[in-house]
Amino acid sequence: QVQLVESGGGLVQAGDSLRLSCAASERTFSIRPMGWFRQPPGKEREFVAAISWSRNNTYYADSVKGRFTISRDNAKNTMFLQMNSLKPEDTAVYSCAAGRALGGIGSTSALYEYWGQGTQVTVSS
Repeated sequence: QVQLVESGGGLVQAGDSLRLSCAASERTFSIRPMGWFRQPPGKEREFVAAISWSRNNTYYADSVKGRFTISRDNAKNTMFLQMNSLKPEDTAVYSCAAGRALGGIGSTSALYEYWGQGTQVTVSS
């Protein structure tokens, strides 16, 4: 069982930056694809970004491409989401997710086995 804990959320103004972290409890983190999802208030959860276990591949939602950067440090069992040029529409609960060991990345929730509790990001205009 992989436990995931997000941190780094908060209240910022439009145009600011935030860096989210996702710490994993287990060493199999290094061979699992990882993803970030978000759930805006009153809306369904949506895909944000994903990174392969080898770090060679990344994948972004069109809405964040060019502003957000996903990365991971396998030695520290931690994944990051650098969010720049934040907009009010980025306001959401951000959750990290771990996929199957040695699996591929994607935007579908069903690809991910384990989920964190989420961290709130609020962007004021």
